[in-house]
Amino acid sequence: MLICIEGIDGSGKSTLAQRLAQLLQKSGKTVLLTKEPGGSALGKQLRTILQTQPMPINPVSEFLLFAADRAQHVQEVIKPALAQGTIVITDRMGDSSLVYQGYGRGIDKQMIKQVNAWALQGITPDLTLYVKIDGTTAAQRVQNRGALSAFEKEQKEFVDRLITGFNELYQDRTDVITLDGTQTPDNVILTAGKALSQWMNQHRP
Repeated sequence: MLICIEGIDGSGKSTLAQRLAQLLQKSGKTVLLTKEPGGSALGKQLRTILQTQPMPINPVSEFLLFAADRAQHVQEVIKPALAQGTIVITDRMGDSSLVYQGYGRGIDKQMIKQVNAWALQGITPDLTLYVKIDGTTAAQRVQNRGALSAFEKEQKEFVDRLITGFNELYQDRTDVITLDGTQTPDNVILTAGKALSQWMNQHRP
């Protein structure tokens, strides 16, 4: 089973991914926690470039770097783990590119979908947990982190486009569970755990 956690920076998705992995492990499940970018050896190098952006990167190049990370991540990390019956939890996946580079940067969404499909090699999340949050709350959390990534330094208008993107993308999707990111981490994981358990019971093979 492949579970993806999505949301804007500051939503609490990374904390949720970590705690969800711990919750499933305590219940006896074999779990792999990974992330994009940076889940593979190549991805770690690409993550440094994308998060720091030491030189100007145009939006198409930015997306293609994420796509390269994604292709390596799927081939090297996700597919082997799924083949062994492991539950894989990934902090971001293809939808992040559709939102960040499509809605955020304004590049061709259909082209993003095509390249994503190629990079993902037929692998898509069974379930996505979307941690929904308003831009103001997220910005306050991000400012408390200290050193900021290139994406965390973006202006409010960019973040607003991301929120619109995620909301439009996940509207009426049966494979998406939306969680209230303004809640405490304890409440978010409690809600997520209950929702995931219910979803798994409904989708047992």
